[in-house]
Amino acid sequence: MARKATDCRDFPSVSNCTMYMSGEEDELLKAAIQHVTTVHGHTDSPQLREDVKASMKDPVPGS
Repeated sequence: MARKATDCRDFPSVSNCTMYMSGEEDELLKAAIQHVTTVHGHTDSPQLREDVKASMKDPVPGS
């Protein structure tokens, strides 16, 4: 499975979060959901998981 990444800087945030995560899609989804629920206060839902998956992109080389 290919590595993917997600970056909080791609989304508006009151906290100006700079978290960048990368990994295989299934582990990235788990980590990103944990981050957005605990740090950003979102509620885990099918829509949130869909949005997180849609935000995944190829990782920055060297990350």
